[in-house]
Amino acid sequence: MIKRPNSSSSETWRKTLLASDANIQDAIRNLDNSSLQIILVIDSKESLIGTITDGDIRRGLLRGLDVSSPIDSIVHREPLIVPSGVSRDTILELMKANLINALPIVDENRRVIGLHLLNEILTVPQRPYQMIIMAGGKGTRLRPHTENCPKPLLPVRGKPMLEHIIEKAKGEGFHHFVLAIHYLGHMIEEYFGDGSRWQVQIDYLQEESPLGTAGAMSLLSSRPEVAFLVSNGDVLTDIHYGELLDFHNRHQASATMAVRLHEWQNPFGVVNTQGVDIVGFEETPVVRSHVNAGIYALSPNVLEMLQKEQYCDMPTLFSRLQERGNRAIVYPMHEPWLDVGRIEEFDRAQKEWGKHKR
Repeated sequence: MIKRPNSSSSETWRKTLLASDANIQDAIRNLDNSSLQIILVIDSKESLIGTITDGDIRRGLLRGLDVSSPIDSIVHREPLIVPSGVSRDTILELMKANLINALPIVDENRRVIGLHLLNEILTVPQRPYQMIIMAGGKGTRLRPHTENCPKPLLPVRGKPMLEHIIEKAKGEGFHHFVLAIHYLGHMIEEYFGDGSRWQVQIDYLQEESPLGTAGAMSLLSSRPEVAFLVSNGDVLTDIHYGELLDFHNRHQASATMAVRLHEWQNPFGVVNTQGVDIVGFEETPVVRSHVNAGIYALSPNVLEMLQKEQYCDMPTLFSRLQERGNRAIVYPMHEPWLDVGRIEEFDRAQKEWGKHKR
């Protein structure tokens, strides 16, 4: 029989592992010890054979089995399983659709490597990360709306864009925000204060002159000890900030840029040529490319690439990192996203933002 995992030196989910040659008494003891309401039955290589719940045990006893009976006949051999890396939302949807409270995680060989628990997924983790929001732009393309109001304070469906961002991040466990301000920055500071109204901490970086989407970070008084998030103050999105940071850390990158797939259809028929010869035609082809979504995860070492109070935008910072051999990667996103940089997008946000959540 496989030795029962030592709970003091293993992850909590390992308490649920049980060898396939165990009996029902072993299964009952396992459920009592783990308190996780599920048993993961494994072979000698810790590959998943199936699962057992309290209900399975009770149904077995009703069929005439006793506590000394082997568990073989009560194992559910086709449980729902997932690989690692599946998003929180997908896991939650699977659990709700299948009315289950636990979902085993397996590798390509079906070896158990973890366990998703519904109560943990529903609990918002407290994340010890900073989120820096670039809120200093003049918003010239949004005039006249921004003549007397900084762009991040423009209301979308009754609430400033910046408030949407902060509240969404807070809902994912972020509690420390740093706002980089310049144009009409006093209005932003007056509105948000120290963040106590939202039960978060808000600090400010005051740009004397515009420093770009990266340069304001050179004003940080202390360097973050762990990876942190940066977002433009005019980006409305349903991206999961925590998952972006997890992705960044998992890939051990110096910088991660969230990107969106953008499609543009050429309204004209395209003629492909080689010299003066026609080699083909494409009728109104669709061009697909990834565009910068204005949201980033950065490691602390990135700040070494900035010179204090000198202008720098994010593409330049990413280029510097690549030139010095640091890893810069992309995080492909599919969630709703809107860059409210022009009048058209602002009007669209008023009409459409939030409807997909109803």
